[in-house]
Amino acid sequence: MADKPIRADKATAVAELTESFRSSGATVLTEYRGLTVSQLTQLRRSLGADTSYTVAKNTLAKRAATDAGITGLDELFTGPTALTFVSGDVVEAAKGLRDFAKANPKLVIKGGVFEGRAITAAEVTKLADLESREVLLAKLAGAMKGNLSKAAALFQAPLSKTARLAAALQDKREKEGAEAA
Repeated sequence: MADKPIRADKATAVAELTESFRSSGATVLTEYRGLTVSQLTQLRRSLGADTSYTVAKNTLAKRAATDAGITGLDELFTGPTALTFVSGDVVEAAKGLRDFAKANPKLVIKGGVFEGRAITAAEVTKLADLESREVLLAKLAGAMKGNLSKAAALFQAPLSKTARLAAALQDKREKEGAEAA
């Protein structure tokens, strides 16, 4: 397929798609058969500014993926295919696609590319099930803070034991001194 010459307008489209494949953190392929234009517009809005939802011809998208060095997607380029190029948070985009697909069963997630590797539709769903980056970072910070608090208590324990021992000895001597007098 790569040896056939293509027209200038198609070459431009392939170049744009190739650049989108290279510059995005992830790409999700979906089938949009049966969705209305207003539903597709709603999907584009729900995905956010860092994600673009593009309908492309399969032959052009397949050539662009090959030019970008991505393999393993050829079997996904069947039927009407739309590409979701994610530049921002991949988990949020996957959640947006999953939630839209639940509300509109005609949207079918076929699979995609994440970190240069082809992934299945089930793996896209697993990405959507992850918590957002901010939540994961907050959990990590909380775990680190908890460990630091435990370490501080551990380091402080010998000092407090020594202070309690000294106070107990002082009380004992005062008691012995009061009994002797």
